[in-house]
Amino acid sequence: MLAITGPHDTPAVMKAVHAHLPKPHDPHTDLIPPQGIKLTPGHYAYLKIAEGCNHRCSFCIIPSMRGDLVSRPIGEVMQEAENLVKAGVKELLVISQDTSAYGVDVKYRTGFWRGRPVKTRMTQLCENLAELGAWVRLHYVYPYPHVDEVIPLMSGGRILPYLDVPFQHASPRILKLMRRPASAAKVLRRLQGWRQTCPDITVRSTFIVGFPGETEAEFCELLSFLEEAQLDRVGCFAYSPVEGAAANDLPGAVPEEVKNLRKEKFMLTQARISAQRLKRKVGKTVRVLVDEPGVGRSSADAPEIDGVVRFSGGRAGEFRDVTIDRADQHDLYGRLQ
Repeated sequence: MLAITGPHDTPAVMKAVHAHLPKPHDPHTDLIPPQGIKLTPGHYAYLKIAEGCNHRCSFCIIPSMRGDLVSRPIGEVMQEAENLVKAGVKELLVISQDTSAYGVDVKYRTGFWRGRPVKTRMTQLCENLAELGAWVRLHYVYPYPHVDEVIPLMSGGRILPYLDVPFQHASPRILKLMRRPASAAKVLRRLQGWRQTCPDITVRSTFIVGFPGETEAEFCELLSFLEEAQLDRVGCFAYSPVEGAAANDLPGAVPEEVKNLRKEKFMLTQARISAQRLKRKVGKTVRVLVDEPGVGRSSADAPEIDGVVRFSGGRAGEFRDVTIDRADQHDLYGRLQ
């Protein structure tokens, strides 16, 4: 007997076999490191857990290009994550077209990691990723009810208190035209609940202005939602027709100059909100992951899309504590401790 493993734990079986019978060298594959080839810096990596999407948003053509949701086996995802962390990755950014739907296509089938049964489900994935000791950041999360289950993991410090939720709009009529499964009233209640459970949570979102048929009143409704929601990080796009998207056939196309004015007004509103929220961090000490000397990111900052923390010193890939001295609309500025 070489070893004892759990059922269907292929990686553990092969590890035991190769411990006694070394794997023959393969010149075609052995140049690839165990963590695979990635294009991000050494200290963070994207972890894709699924491909495709079951939604049929009228402005999107992803389902027609990539098909319905196909979840990767959870054992495979966990093995990739473990390999990345062993290779020095300090932050895992979990991505897919619909992260919170992970496993729905396989009816949350049970997989295996380290010989243990694990359900193919976002909550169980997060619980297991938390064991690896890296930062875990969730992107593209639809606000399904079970998303509430991961908030205690955030308040307990097991995964980053950060949710990227693409709300897209606030007007019920526009959301219906977009074929989006949400409503502004429900979103505001969910935000309140998340913040009660995890006061430090950062919520980022994206929105579309100038969607076909959007009236000035509906745009103002969106601005009112923005004021009430007090989101931490926000991106905004002026609607642009994508070839093959159903929304292109909707009546009431918004003129380009109106789209651009609405986008500008939207971003000015959010810039004021962002500045107010960042100002509350002045005087506090935050943990940052250094991206390069003088620039790092806190738990509130995803790479390339959010703000940064600026200071003097530090080395890429290390965690440091920074005391915040000042803030602007996007970034924080402070001193290394």
